[in-house]
Amino acid sequence: MPDQAPRAEAQAPPEAPKRRGRTGKRRTVGRVLLATAVVLALATGLGVVYLYRHLNGNLDVVDVTDQLGDRPEKQEVAGPQEPLNILVMGSDDRDAAGNNIDNQELGSSDRSDTTILMHLSADRKRAYGISIPRDSLVTRPNCKTEDGDSIPGGTDVMWNEAFALGGPGCTIRQFEKTTGVFVDHYIVVDFAGFESMVDAIDGVPVCIPEPINDPAHGINIPAGTREVEGREALNYVRARYTLGDGSDIGRIKRQQAFIAAMANKVMSAGTLARFDRLVGFLNASTKSLQVDPGLENVIKIAKLGVGFQNIGLGNIQFVTVPWKYDQRPEFRGRVTWLPQAKLLWDKIAADEPLTKRMSSDAISAAKPTGSESKKPGQTPSKSPAVSQDEAEEAAANGLCA
Repeated sequence: MPDQAPRAEAQAPPEAPKRRGRTGKRRTVGRVLLATAVVLALATGLGVVYLYRHLNGNLDVVDVTDQLGDRPEKQEVAGPQEPLNILVMGSDDRDAAGNNIDNQELGSSDRSDTTILMHLSADRKRAYGISIPRDSLVTRPNCKTEDGDSIPGGTDVMWNEAFALGGPGCTIRQFEKTTGVFVDHYIVVDFAGFESMVDAIDGVPVCIPEPINDPAHGINIPAGTREVEGREALNYVRARYTLGDGSDIGRIKRQQAFIAAMANKVMSAGTLARFDRLVGFLNASTKSLQVDPGLENVIKIAKLGVGFQNIGLGNIQFVTVPWKYDQRPEFRGRVTWLPQAKLLWDKIAADEPLTKRMSSDAISAAKPTGSESKKPGQTPSKSPAVSQDEAEEAAANGLCA
């Protein structure tokens, strides 16, 4: 009844007070933690997305397929994966920002100071970097410019003229016609990019047996074993005329040793374990690269890098195509390939290991300089003793024995 309802309520025993304080705190803390986790996840995710897009945006992707014409067939080989051949070209273009390091005339065609074929075996147990002297005399096939204009071929022409005339596309065509080896990917890196990559990993250790002084090119590097950075590192791998016999061959040995030392440092814990150094290296390297569409993003490049990392530094070797100096007076200082060069390229095309003779003077990424070597967590150890002839040969190549 209506008049009794209030009395019933009044007679009901009072309820125990509800303890809302702690529960509210727990819920508040939980919400803060959840919100923080969501923010961190979003920030991390957005950071990764930004970094991915940024690094991809750095890459200069150029398809040169139309310049290649008829190509050699890639041999089928047994293995868990397919073998890969990557042609690496170093451009001496002075027009790009930071590249005109010795005040040369701008606007002229750039050439490729360095050409290295990096071969990755199908079983991912070995990798070879094969250097081609820029002074090699070869028969250049007809090719095209990027715009489709015809470039006539030539006989007894220097290797690096192809790059000056038709860029990486013409160089790849020349390489495939000369060697019979199919090129899967290509990479072009310029002066400024090389310098930035070295700086990003805080320098590369080298062993310089004698001072390098080349006033004409602004190169002055004291002797000693230490880490070189930036412009000094670039000058070290460029030096030629005032070191050893002044040939391109000596420079190639220094370049091989330097790249091997660089690979050693990049793949060491000191670089891979430091996020800032790794990102800095990736940012510098992607900014400096021109690549084919098969390497159009950092994921594809990373997969390629993992293949090299799994091989192990001791099985990454750098050699030079077998050569001799040309004896004709009009080609003094130029080099021609020995008959053994065909055997080497046949081995690469068939994805077969190089013979001991072919790799007798190879430079390994595990111990690139011939000075001191160490593994992460170990005390540096001296290299095995070398003969006097080996020491003299190393010094002539700009290396320490």
